Amino acid sequence: MNTGAELLFPPYAIPHLKDLRGPRWRNLIERVLRLREDHPEALALSWMMMRLDGCRTCEVDSFKAMHGCVACAVQNIRRFKGSDGELLKMYDVALKEVRAYMAEQREFRRNPLARVDSD
Repeated sequence: MNTGAELLFPPYAIPHLKDLRGPRWRNLIERVLRLREDHPEALALSWMMMRLDGCRTCEVDSFKAMHGCVACAVQNIRRFKGSDGELLKMYDVALKEVRAYMAEQREFRRNPLARVDSD
């Protein structure tokens, strides 16, 4: 059994995706690799890959998990039937969601009582 399976898509798998598509994809991966793991763009790539790979439904004893996250991610990027442009659109959606979530969390830290429902 492989120990390279994580609960969700791990940042250590990102470099393995670089040469699997065209130049636009490679540029995205290279840009994200220069960022910290908690940067919104890095989080967005992981979020997009979690969706594409089906990380939420991965089981410890599944074929995917036994082969590990890197193998799963590589296989999913290789088998993706859409264009690089479609992958980049999926990334853009994930980035907007990450930024919205982070803004919501900042607002909540500023005013934690704003979210408490009053009856």
